[in-house]
Amino acid sequence: MHKKEAPHLVDLRLNMVDEIAQHAMASGVRIGKEELDDRVMDAMRKVPRHEFVPAEVRNYAYFDTPLPIGNGKTIFQPFMAAVMTDLLDIQPTDSILEVGTGLGYHSAVLAELAAVFFTVGIVAELGELAGEKLRELGYSNVHVRIGDGSAGWDEHAPFDKMLVAAAPTSVPDFLLQQLEVGGRMVIPVGPETAQELVVVDKGENNVCEARNIFPVRFAPLVTSH
Repeated sequence: MHKKEAPHLVDLRLNMVDEIAQHAMASGVRIGKEELDDRVMDAMRKVPRHEFVPAEVRNYAYFDTPLPIGNGKTIFQPFMAAVMTDLLDIQPTDSILEVGTGLGYHSAVLAELAAVFFTVGIVAELGELAGEKLRELGYSNVHVRIGDGSAGWDEHAPFDKMLVAAAPTSVPDFLLQQLEVGGRMVIPVGPETAQELVVVDKGENNVCEARNIFPVRFAPLVTSH
């Protein structure tokens, strides 16, 4: 799927994944396990993060740290991308909605694991670049839209899994309505100074169960409604 890379970039990415594994072990009590799913770690080893960041920060692409991607936005820490992906428990037949495309790095990780993948980003410049890069790297199962992700993508609902990459003060009803019964959402929730990463499982009769994982800090979810 991916174009040939310089060996040193592959080595840097493998080192990054080793660091993620160490962080996961240290955070095992909160995550609920000390090792992330092998499929998730394989996706992290495969996706070329340096392709999804601006040229001026490319030398830092395989540091386990957030990086600026323009328009006041960031690509978040690889460890966070891996944990959120693991918490989704993606199955090969799943349809996934991502809210907050950024430059498409986490989209690529998720698309490695799912049957079909939809992502919505509110910043047109970033979303267009993400779509171009995902197509260039051969992700034919990805659909990108520019718009208000908090409203979901109704015409492709319901989704088996949802990942939200920005924080509302509470879980948006619009998104829960588009989540399949038996589906799962991973989302940061709360005001900027007191956010928690939350896993929401949707049961019968629209009854949802939520559990907090650990404190996080994401940009607020931008909404037009």
